[in-house]
Amino acid sequence: MDYYELLGVNKNSSEEEIKKAYRKLAHQHHPDKGGGDEKKFKEINEAYQVLGNAEKRAQYDRFGKNFSGAGPGGGGQSGFSGGNPFGGFGFDAGGINFEDLGDMGDIFETFFGGGRRGSAGRQRGRDRSGSDLQINQEITLEEAYAGAAKELKFKTFNVCESCTGLGYDKQAGVKQCDVCKGAGEVRESRRTVFGTFAQSKQCTKCAGRGEIPNIICAQCKGVGRVGATRTLTIEIFPGVSDGQLIKVAGGGEAGESGAKSGDLYVQVRVLPHKVFERVESDLLVKKEIGVIDILVGKKISIPVISGGATEVEIPGGFSFNERLRVSGKGMPKFGGHGRGDLFIEFEVRAPKKVSGKLKKVLEEFGGEVS
Repeated sequence: MDYYELLGVNKNSSEEEIKKAYRKLAHQHHPDKGGGDEKKFKEINEAYQVLGNAEKRAQYDRFGKNFSGAGPGGGGQSGFSGGNPFGGFGFDAGGINFEDLGDMGDIFETFFGGGRRGSAGRQRGRDRSGSDLQINQEITLEEAYAGAAKELKFKTFNVCESCTGLGYDKQAGVKQCDVCKGAGEVRESRRTVFGTFAQSKQCTKCAGRGEIPNIICAQCKGVGRVGATRTLTIEIFPGVSDGQLIKVAGGGEAGESGAKSGDLYVQVRVLPHKVFERVESDLLVKKEIGVIDILVGKKISIPVISGGATEVEIPGGFSFNERLRVSGKGMPKFGGHGRGDLFIEFEVRAPKKVSGKLKKVLEEFGGEVS
């Protein structure tokens, strides 16, 4: 078959278009993949070894497959039986140079389960940091107003006191891992149709540490942490909102083998109040008021969240369809930037029975009330 047809390109295709077509087909037909076709893969590779080389492509365009560089037996470097089929891609006897491959690294990662991994990207051992935790803490509206100190108790992993989190006897010390020779990782090689691939993996014996303790801690069995109930006190500041998260750095699970502890997140839940309704930093209170109290201009006693009550006067011309604002009697604004307001929603109560004398007085002075 014609090499151009094999790669699905035409004779006017650029070098980049040919390379792109080859990579797509190599990915599709690789024999290590499900549904792969080894014969087809070798044909695609042979076509690319010719069309991907400017000199060979020119000879192929002129002489066809009979030119000296074509075919497994033609004295060139196409196919798999003669020379290096990947001469232009940085292969050598020691393996593969991923940096020279460009996007080909994506293909190898799919085929062989690894990616590019230079020495700068290696991780010595797995991440053994402790997990973050989140718990809920209920408080009253009064506590949200004034602030409060709350003692928390929760189950988690604490640092092992016996070995101070190391997981082994510090005095007995450690020795070099005899498998990885202190490197924390081992190299594995795999032979494929592309050549030999070397891959570094974490050493399973020392878990990537490169060292093995001489005496494992009997308390934590070498982990460096133990399950326990932790008790700590947090400070809840005035003005805290319902649902607000408080972060306690390092208050989560202890890490393994002395690794960093996770953080604790405390979600504050402000309980509903029987008198006040909270809207951000403002408060709303409902107050029943009699008609007579309104007419005589009596001062009204209103409860406040700080305790006790404050007296308010109904201003002239006030509409009881609205709410009366009392400035600065609401919740503290978080961070200490002032206070919200208290809003009063009045419920006007008519008297159940009006005496004749009162009715006469009201009728007599009704015209003066406007």
